[in-house]
Amino acid sequence: MENLFWWQYALIGAIFIWSGFVRSGLGFGGAVLALPFLLLVKNDPLLFLPIISIHLLVFSSWIAWQGSRTTKQQAKLAAERGETSQEAQGNIAWGYLKKALSIMIIPKLIGVFGLLTLPGNIVTGVIFVIVAVFAVSYILNKPFYTNNKFLDTIFLMLGGYVSGTSLIGAPLIVSVFATKVPRHQLRDTLFVLWFILVMIKMVSFLIADIDLQLIHQLWLLPCALLGHVFGQKLHNRIQKAETPVFFQFVGWALLIVCGFGLYSTFML
Repeated sequence: MENLFWWQYALIGAIFIWSGFVRSGLGFGGAVLALPFLLLVKNDPLLFLPIISIHLLVFSSWIAWQGSRTTKQQAKLAAERGETSQEAQGNIAWGYLKKALSIMIIPKLIGVFGLLTLPGNIVTGVIFVIVAVFAVSYILNKPFYTNNKFLDTIFLMLGGYVSGTSLIGAPLIVSVFATKVPRHQLRDTLFVLWFILVMIKMVSFLIADIDLQLIHQLWLLPCALLGHVFGQKLHNRIQKAETPVFFQFVGWALLIVCGFGLYSTFML
């Protein structure tokens, strides 16, 4: 990144503000909704993926910690009033998280080491089409429930594989988690999952001796932090919305993510 023009640096900074806003507000989509724009500035995925990965590690751990602290405070206040609070369950659905990880870990590792010969753009395209179907069902207020463990397993395996080959497996994973995890636990559970998956990805970067662009974190982390602050306000509003509105918002977000994902996969 040392040989870019000033306007390219400015655009990259603005895009990472956008990435932080989406990541904090929705809990997913920060990479998919930022990467197409970044590739328009400089068409080199390996230049940006390590930066995005480090941002995910920093902000996912921070958000999960903040969520845990807030949940404990709210549960304590509810207990003092003699009320039963959903916050007493904690901010992370550990049970389902462990189950999902046990399904995803092998496809994730296969994706990281690139052992499958199926073209990555074909896998990614199929995933975004499937997620678009989920998204439309949410928007129409008729969320799609598979009630089928086999399909859930297939979707999680595909999401794990694509997250191994890149960082854009989130939409398919979210489409499953959104119907399995309570809404008040969804975002923080996803962030713990992202942290684990990205740690595996970071190991692959180190093994391949990919430049992590650490010097540029000095100015890109503050950009992402600015977006994070505004995204947190969006998240607070989403949490207060009624359940149908919540699913419709998730649906629109997934649909937009799919649009950008398909564009970046087949057009860039």
